[in-house]
Order: sequence, then C-alpha cells, then structure tokens
Amino acid sequence: MSIVHLNSSQRRKLRTQLHHAADASYYRRLLAILELDRGKTVAEVAASLQVTRQSVYNWAHAFEARPDPAALQDRYGVGRPSAWTEDLQALLLDALRQRPDESGYTGVNWTVALLQEHLYRRGGCRFSDDTIRRELDRLGYVWKRCRYVLPPDPEREKKTGNPAAAAGLAATHRQAG
Repeated sequence: MSIVHLNSSQRRKLRTQLHHAADASYYRRLLAILELDRGKTVAEVAASLQVTRQSVYNWAHAFEARPDPAALQDRYGVGRPSAWTEDLQALLLDALRQRPDESGYTGVNWTVALLQEHLYRRGGCRFSDDTIRRELDRLGYVWKRCRYVLPPDPEREKKTGNPAAAAGLAATHRQAG
C-alpha cells in the first residue's frame, strides 16, 4: 500500500518540477514522491535512489504536511541568531573612535581582549575572540600585531670578540636612530 496518494493536479505539478529541477537532491525528492504514488514501496524507492528509508519517509511526510513541490526543496537555516544588537554595535564603534586609556583602561591601543572586557562591562554581553574579530572584519577594520624592535645593545662592544667592529656597528645604529 502506498503512503502517498496524489491527485492529477499534484502529479502534473510534480512532473513539471521534475523536468525543471536543476538540483539533484530536489530531483531525487520529487521522483521519490512520484514513485510512491505509482505504488512502489518505501524500501524499493530508497534502494533505487540510494537513500535511506527514513529519508523517503521524511520526504513523504513533508509533502503530506504541505502538498506543494516547494515543500521538497532544500531550506537552509540561517543559523544561530546574531548576538550583535544595534546597541552593542554602536558601543563597539564608539569604543573604536577613542583610545582605551580614555575609557579607563591601561592600554593605549585596543586589543581583542580589551574590547571583550569593554563590551562586557558596558553592554553586559561576553563575546568570544573570533566573534569580535568577525564583527571588526564586517565593519571594515583591519589590524596588525605590534612588532617589538629592541634598541641596539649599548654594551655590545664589551660582549664581542672584536670590539672595534662592534663599536663601528653601534655608531652606525646611533646615527641611523
């Protein structure tokens, strides 16, 4: 006994969609419903389409709940809703317009850790490092890590085997600085 019973209008719509389907998974779902209507068992349809029986049952139930070919199309979720509210985005932008020491922090440049702390204190929401970086990227901000450059060692002459060469190198560094 078939679990899907189509009327002539539904059958015609499914066949039309089957001919115009560009997506293989959508085509497979349409074909499954048509084959079930022809009297094939769920196991036969699953075997011919190389899917599980549960998939065929799911497609049949989806079509039964909404007898429209569109019910068989892929519907990708939008994912978890963003925690970035307009207020939090405004708070982030306001923070980026000033230096952290102007907001009471000890640093002179914003870091992701400082932004995390700032957003938690002022906005009450704790974001991960990656979430803050993604939002900064979305807002068009780019950042570089600082490169520390140490000044030349003033006592290098004493530490080398050739003090005259070291003295000349130190003098060169002093003139360049």
